[in-house]
Amino acid sequence: MNRETTNRLRFVIEDVLPPVLRDSALFRSVAKLAWGEHITRLAAFRERAPFLTSAEYEALYRDHPRVHAGTDNSEACVRRIMTELSGDSVCDVGCGTGVLLARIRDARQGKGQFTGVDFVIDDAAALPGIGYVAARIESLPFEDAAFDTVVCTHVIEHVLDYRRAIAELRRIARRRLIIVVPREREYRYSFNPHFNFFPYAHSFLRAMHPVPEGHVCIDIGRDIFYREDRPGA
Repeated sequence: MNRETTNRLRFVIEDVLPPVLRDSALFRSVAKLAWGEHITRLAAFRERAPFLTSAEYEALYRDHPRVHAGTDNSEACVRRIMTELSGDSVCDVGCGTGVLLARIRDARQGKGQFTGVDFVIDDAAALPGIGYVAARIESLPFEDAAFDTVVCTHVIEHVLDYRRAIAELRRIARRRLIIVVPREREYRYSFNPHFNFFPYAHSFLRAMHPVPEGHVCIDIGRDIFYREDRPGA
C-alpha cells in the first residue's frame, strides 16, 4: 500500500467518522479485524508514553506491521523534498528502509555524501553508496552543522521529547532542514504508534517555535511539509 492510498483512508477514518464513534469500543472491535490485539497495544503504548522503557519502545517498533511499501512519503512529498535539497551532503534522520535516501542518491547520480540514521537500521544497511548510523534522534552523534541538508520525515510524531529532537536536527543542519509529519488528529484507537498530532500546518509551526523568517510550511495531501533555512545558509 502506498501513502496516497492510506491518506484517502485516513480522510474517512479521521475526518468523516465522528469522534464519539472513532474513540468507541465499536471502532476498536472493527479495527481488531485488521490488526488483532495490536490495536489495543498501541492505545496502551500511548497511555504509558511518559513511563516507557527503551526496551518497550524498541520492541513495539520492531513488531509494528509495515503499512507502506518502501517509504511513508507520498510521491508529491518526495518530489518537493528533491527540489528543496541544498548542498552536497544529505542526512536522513529516521531513514527507515532507506528508500528516500536511495532516491536522493540516484537523482544526484551518487554524487555527494549520503547518511542515514535510525535506531534500527537492519532494513537499510545493505544499500550501497549510503553510510548508516544507529542512533536516536534525541542524541545524534554528529558535530554541529555536519550536513548541508538534514531531512526528517514521519519521525517527529513518534518522539516523546520532540522539542529536543528538533533542536538536534537544527544543530546538525548547516544550510537547510526539511521535516515532514502527517496531518492528523488524535484518537484513542489508531493504527500508528504516534505520540504527537498536528491537525493543521499552523499546529506544527507551534512545535517549531521559534520559527525563522526563511521557512515554508504547507499541506501536501494529508502531510505537512516544513522547510527552514539555517542561519548563515
